[in-house]
Order: sequence, then C-alpha cells, then structure tokens
Amino acid sequence: MLTNDEAGSTARGVITPVRVAAILLPIVTSAILAGFREEIPTAAAVLVLVLAVVAAAATGDRAAGLLAAVSAGAAFDFFLTEPYQRFTIEDPDDIQVAVLLVFIGVAVTELALWGHRQQARAARRSGYLEGVLGTARVVSAGDTPPEVVVDVVAHQIAEVLGADSCEFVAGPVRDSRIALLDHEGNLTRDEHDVDVERIGLPTNEHIALVVRRGTQPLGHFLVTSTTKVTYPTREQRRIAVLLADQVAPVVASG
Repeated sequence: MLTNDEAGSTARGVITPVRVAAILLPIVTSAILAGFREEIPTAAAVLVLVLAVVAAAATGDRAAGLLAAVSAGAAFDFFLTEPYQRFTIEDPDDIQVAVLLVFIGVAVTELALWGHRQQARAARRSGYLEGVLGTARVVSAGDTPPEVVVDVVAHQIAEVLGADSCEFVAGPVRDSRIALLDHEGNLTRDEHDVDVERIGLPTNEHIALVVRRGTQPLGHFLVTSTTKVTYPTREQRRIAVLLADQVAPVVASG
C-alpha cells in the first residue's frame, strides 16, 4: 500500500540518475534541434522541449521536472536564439518564449504530480476497500480460528494507519491515558481532541480502537507507532475502526 502523498519522489537535494537525465535531455534535444534551425520553426522547437520536460515530470519527481524546465529554458537560449551559443537573447520575442518555456515546464510538472497524487489516493482507497472486504470474507467463512481473524485484522489496521504494531486485548480500556479512536475518525485523550492532521499519531504511546457488540466493549486493538510519526487521513482512521468492528462477531462467539 502506498504511503501518504508524494509517491515516487526521492529525498530533496539528492542527485539521482533521473534528475541528471532531466537536466541533460533538454540540452541534448536543443543541440540536435540547433542543426535544423532554418527548417524548424521556433514554436515547434519549444513543443519538442516541452515534451522533454513532460518526460521528466512523468517520473513523479518534482525536482526532476523543475530541473528539466530550467534546463530547457537555458538550452533554448544557448542553442536556438541569437546570438547562438551564448546565454544572451537579443530578440524580445525570444525572451518571452524562453520565459514561457520555463513557466510551462513548471506548470506541466505540477500537473503531473497532481495526477500522481490522485492515482495514489485511488490506489489507497482500493487497497482499504479490499482489506475490509477481505476481512469480511474471512469472518463470514466461519471456519477460520478466531485468533487468525484477529491477527489478520490487527495487521491491516497497522498497515492502514502506518503504525508499527497492533495487537488485540480482551476487555475494556482501563488506562485513561490511552487515546481512543472513534467511528468518525476522531482521536481523543481525556476527552480532548488530538489533531492528527497536524501532529500525527502519538508516538511511544498506545491508541485504542474499541471493539463493541452493541454498547458492550468486548476488547480493543492497541496501536503503537514508535519508529516514525504518521499522519493518517480521517478516511484512513475511519476505515481502521471499521476493520476493528469486523472481529466483534468472532470475539463474541469465542
């Protein structure tokens, strides 16, 4: 399952083969186009360079897309505007074209990243739904040992929330210091809301997802995140609680 947002991008400031290629591709493309200056209109050359930026942006790496946009603008100046092979532009129209080329490259990069984010969100939603449906199938089968069902659900809850571990504990939550996650995706501790979107899930502490049958608590899942701070969306938190609900029939019958 994909992690929150920015899928496919690498750490900022790191030189990667993709980023090196993003810089070189517009330069090489402009050098080739320079051999056909008289035959190829400026507009066509710009479109070819935009394609090079699109190729870099399609990797999902924002830095690669931005580097390609800047490289395309510089290469257009150096190879395709007079005076050639100098970073000087004398024609005001060419200045506008160079600026627009960089601007378009940046815009294309952001659009490509937006598309990647939408695809990642769709993949996550599909994965969450499959998790809920898969658990429902295991429970409805009736021949799966209760401890296996509980272990499967605990693993899926940890995965949905991005937590390190999750375990089931029979009985009600007895420690008032433990934060509780409800069906609306709200996390509360001592009746005070925890802003998960801003500070993430508590680290080195448990949060509990109570499993009930009616109003009677049958047990609860204890979720722990110790190695990292995670920021599950409200949708993810609600799905985690829905997953926890799936074990109620199994625990009650056991």
